[in-house]
Amino acid sequence: MPVRRPAIMPPVSERPPDKDELEERILRSPSYRRADQDTDFLNRDELRAVRLQLELLKPELIQHEEGIRSTIVVFGSARLVEPAEAKKRLEEAEAALVMRPDDQDKRRAVATARHQLALAPYYDQAREFARLVSSTCQVDGRCDYVIVTGGGPGIMEAANRGAADADAKSIGFNIVLPHEQRPNPYITPSLCFQFRYFALRKMHFLLRAKALVAFPGGFGTMDELFETLTLLQTGKVVGLTVVLMGRVFWDQLINWPMLVEHGLISPEDLRLFRYAETAQEAWDLIVSAKTPSAPSE
Repeated sequence: MPVRRPAIMPPVSERPPDKDELEERILRSPSYRRADQDTDFLNRDELRAVRLQLELLKPELIQHEEGIRSTIVVFGSARLVEPAEAKKRLEEAEAALVMRPDDQDKRRAVATARHQLALAPYYDQAREFARLVSSTCQVDGRCDYVIVTGGGPGIMEAANRGAADADAKSIGFNIVLPHEQRPNPYITPSLCFQFRYFALRKMHFLLRAKALVAFPGGFGTMDELFETLTLLQTGKVVGLTVVLMGRVFWDQLINWPMLVEHGLISPEDLRLFRYAETAQEAWDLIVSAKTPSAPSE
């Protein structure tokens, strides 16, 4: 007759988990998270279409709730600073060159600082333009021609600051970049947005825009300006006034007549934009355009 051996109990550490432990594992599982609360899931490549839709919808709903009816987009360099700061930077660059007069990098830094000082007055013009527009159009609870920028420093900061000078709302469309770009402090907090996708940010720049004012700037300014001109040229956008601040700068930067001479654009395309030298001139051009919803002064 076979001998029955007593059952050997597994060590405590190897015992099967009890019911509560099993339930806790289920509750902690990523699959159990609600889809709208699962950031790992929402960041999958397959969810890009959903993210694009959300990025279109969130700023649209908030602007609607804030009563934003129309906007003016202000573009320009993130690297331009106030005249006093530009002068200080030039003095520092010149002092560094004195210490190392044969250093080519120091010479280049001085030349750049001089150019930056020459462009610095545009900071004040951007600030004054935004103050003028905001004090004219945001009265009696109206939110027309609200200033919108890319949310960063430089000309963007100046424009948001000008609106703040008038105790008016302004919008900042910031974007995630490899090197973090913090929003400037003059944006209305409830109207400061952060985008992941340039494409959706571009759409929001123009969805409510009645005018675009471009100050001297680099790649970002060129990108937005030429995209807007292309939309106007092709009829995808109508009733939008484009103003280039500082004719000397723009004529040195872009050979517009050459584009016409080579048949790359039509002579009529040069009417898609106007020039201005001061904040008041820019605003007068926008008002004179007489778009259907243009406010009266």
